[in-house]
Amino acid sequence: MLFPVRCFTCGAVIGHLWEKYLERVQRGENPAKVLDDLGVKRYCCRRMFLSHIEISREILRFPKIS
Repeated sequence: MLFPVRCFTCGAVIGHLWEKYLERVQRGENPAKVLDDLGVKRYCCRRMFLSHIEISREILRFPKIS
């Protein structure tokens, strides 16, 4: 599943921050500090980042069965 462009609850645009967030967290930074630095203040928007699971690559590994 792709990261949503907008927060499901408040509608704030957050999609453009996903790659920056992911890159910094993979480098070992604290997710809470990264979200603070990126300006994500609302808990509903923070939830979008913290709970997102990238499953599209997992699904693409399996061949389509006819």
